[in-house]
Amino acid sequence: MLNNDVSPRVGMIGLGSMGRPMAGHLVEAHGSLAITGRTRRYDDLEAAGATWHESARDLAAASDVVVAMLPDLPELEQVLAGPDGLLAGADHDILLLIGSTSSAIGVRELAERLERETEGRVRVVDSPVSGGEDGATAGTLSIMLGGSEDDAALAARVLDACGTPVRLGPLGAGQVAKACNQLVVSSTAMALAEATVIATRSGIDPAQLWDLLGGGYAGSNFLASRRDKLVAADYSPSGVAKYMVKDLRFANDAAEATSTNAVLLPALRAAFDELVERGLGDDDIIVTRRLIEER
Repeated sequence: MLNNDVSPRVGMIGLGSMGRPMAGHLVEAHGSLAITGRTRRYDDLEAAGATWHESARDLAAASDVVVAMLPDLPELEQVLAGPDGLLAGADHDILLLIGSTSSAIGVRELAERLERETEGRVRVVDSPVSGGEDGATAGTLSIMLGGSEDDAALAARVLDACGTPVRLGPLGAGQVAKACNQLVVSSTAMALAEATVIATRSGIDPAQLWDLLGGGYAGSNFLASRRDKLVAADYSPSGVAKYMVKDLRFANDAAEATSTNAVLLPALRAAFDELVERGLGDDDIIVTRRLIEER
């Protein structure tokens, strides 16, 4: 394992709406960054100092820490496996940071398997983030770390440029924290949607409503981020709604594991299941407004 005096070589897989702006912060902070993807279309990152690699195998060979910003563990498994996969290039110690919102149990099982298959060379920290595309762009993400103290300290060194990384406990703790986060976010999105529809149908201007209520207890970072979309019924995606279905499933797993008899969680799971069934899952999460209007 790298000691604290050595600058790690950092690689990144998953350069989507969240990963791409994070990559910009990482290359600026570390001076270099290994990147890969399905197609080579990252001229801005390469101009800033990032190095393109044709495969995950090549990226792994050039990295000590790999940040994976993929939707979930199945997508990560595809990147890990095969002759051109990340594991094929893991002939040295690599710390894998799992930035997806995933199952805490699944992350632990994957970490155990990777440790066994690589004889301990590949270690894992779960590092899901909150703050959306806005936070990724601004470098103000809340980054929830789960892992050993030493591994989480290295992860924090790498991810500090992207926001505020905090170790919350052993491996899986980050995913439990993200599940709690998503419970609050989904509740907020649904409450804002219902309130907007009720207010609009009562003759109240939603723009005026949220300008006023946003300064009180109803205000939140989520409202500040989505206020304009909510008022304009603009559902162009910055964070698609369908991912909340899996996120709330993981929250339910955490509730069951802790014998928590939740009140809101079952209703939210049913609502987001309905949203996806109505064909709204690829829209922004604030499409909850349309769901309420159509019900």
